[in-house]
Amino acid sequence: MKHISLFILFFSLIYAQEASVTQLFNVQTTKVQKSVHAKNITSYGYIQADQARVYDVAPRYSGYVEVLYADTLYKTVSKGENLAKVYSPEVLKAKDEYRNTLNYSGSKASMLASAKAKLALLDVDHEEKSDPFTFIKAPADGVIFVKNLNNRSAFNAKAKLFEIVNLEKVWAEIRIHQHQRALLEKMEHFTLRTPAYEQSFEASKELLYPKLDPKEESFTLRLSVENKEKLLSPGMYVTLTMQMQEQSYLSLPASAVIRKNGHHYVFMKGEYEGEYEPKAVDVEFLAPDLYNIKSGLSEGDEVVNNALFMIDSDAQVNSLY
Repeated sequence: MKHISLFILFFSLIYAQEASVTQLFNVQTTKVQKSVHAKNITSYGYIQADQARVYDVAPRYSGYVEVLYADTLYKTVSKGENLAKVYSPEVLKAKDEYRNTLNYSGSKASMLASAKAKLALLDVDHEEKSDPFTFIKAPADGVIFVKNLNNRSAFNAKAKLFEIVNLEKVWAEIRIHQHQRALLEKMEHFTLRTPAYEQSFEASKELLYPKLDPKEESFTLRLSVENKEKLLSPGMYVTLTMQMQEQSYLSLPASAVIRKNGHHYVFMKGEYEGEYEPKAVDVEFLAPDLYNIKSGLSEGDEVVNNALFMIDSDAQVNSLY
């Protein structure tokens, strides 16, 4: 049996002292043992606005700005808050029709309903019937991300005047390499971190986009993240850690395994003190500093803890592995 004898290799260094070979040459060993671990994948991406929480403010009528309340970009607004006070001949005509129909004693219910419906179709509150001006209101709580109005501006019907983004929930869009797709189905816990904060954020998986980026050989994974405190903003860079459920594995420190010519090896403790035999093993990473031993070793087997130490030994010189 081929083996590495550190006793022979370093015989010239041994004097009359009585000491173990392991102690003399600082060869530390470790044992294959069971460990409970949750496999994980780390990937990267960016925070995006939740598209279901993006609101365009595009009036169904043309007009002119009388007073602009939402006068700065990125202003925070509340649902129902006035964004602008405007004058619109089209709306004024519809208001007059509704008011006249309401005041005319001979009006039928159907006539009044028709006049009221015209205002509703213009997205105008019929309670404004006596006001020559109309108020454009925020459709939801959020932040103004787009503003296409200035003081005294004119606007056309269907033009987008504002874009309001609600940030109480956001998306994280993460790049997933195609070889990780099968593992993704087994992942149950998703944790986001960003350089901006020490705290982490829990996320929930929503959708793996069904289109592969051929240049990067990756898919995009979309996750939903609660953001009540508005700490996460669109464009933020984030790191995602995805974890499976905890399982029991046979494991060794990564330092005990060495790779050569496409294969992995460990150095098992031999029959005699100072003897170590290279042995091929099948492994996979559990963590950056931990290997799962899939085959080649059994629980309790003893191997050299620092396999790199053996590179300069007789094993490489004699091509034992």
